[in-house]
Amino acid sequence: MADVANARTSRNGSEPSTAELVQRATEQVSRLVRDELALAKAELAQKGKHAGIGIGLFGSGGALAFYGLGALVITVGLALDLVLPGWAAALVVAVGLFLLAGILALIGKQQVSRAVPPVPAATVRSLRADVDTVTAAVKDGRRS
Repeated sequence: MADVANARTSRNGSEPSTAELVQRATEQVSRLVRDELALAKAELAQKGKHAGIGIGLFGSGGALAFYGLGALVITVGLALDLVLPGWAAALVVAVGLFLLAGILALIGKQQVSRAVPPVPAATVRSLRADVDTVTAAVKDGRRS
């Protein structure tokens, strides 16, 4: 942020005119807004990159786990077939899978409800600090 306290003097050597101060303030606010937008864009791009990589890896792991689970289900069914009739072994495996699916769905729902919206937190903090600084400067200027 530009240093307003060390303001330059006007062309005639006296204090800067109101028009010059307004022009400087306009330039500084414009630069501040551009910088904050650039910060938000960079922060969201970085978060998006990490999210994309994470989603890709998570999806790959999920696909491999799906095939592994299929093999495990077949193994459990064949093992139960040794002590139960085939239809009963398949029924036990199916009920177990449905119970597990229900539990995982409930846990997943809880996790999704805890998720926070993707907000550029550093930019929001920076903007709040900028607004507080400008507000304090304006209040101090009115008291003078």
